[in-house]
Amino acid sequence: MQDPARHVDHLGGDRGGHLNTINKWAAGISDTLALGLLNEAVGLALPVIAVPFPNRALARHPAFVRSMAQLREWGVRLLFDPDRYPLPTPNLGPASRDLFPWPALQAELAELTRLLLAR
Repeated sequence: MQDPARHVDHLGGDRGGHLNTINKWAAGISDTLALGLLNEAVGLALPVIAVPFPNRALARHPAFVRSMAQLREWGVRLLFDPDRYPLPTPNLGPASRDLFPWPALQAELAELTRLLLAR
């Protein structure tokens, strides 16, 4: 069996999934290559891990909250827990690059790979 991890790709451009990209994705908008691929993955029921990482203020925006619920309903694996993985504060505190939960993403990818190989 092929290693499913080799199909894991980083659809960058949004530095972790901010308000605009998450909201467009949940609305099914495919106006960039990355969003088009993410929407196709949802339509094909492919496993997707997303790590939304907006600042604290944007994470509380009602549209973002609704979009996150929609993506979860579609089966997107969201690595988002501001209590466990603190979000940046607008214009204050540590830079977002210093807070991003890289170890948690690595663990989530390892778990998804394990599940796919067990099929």
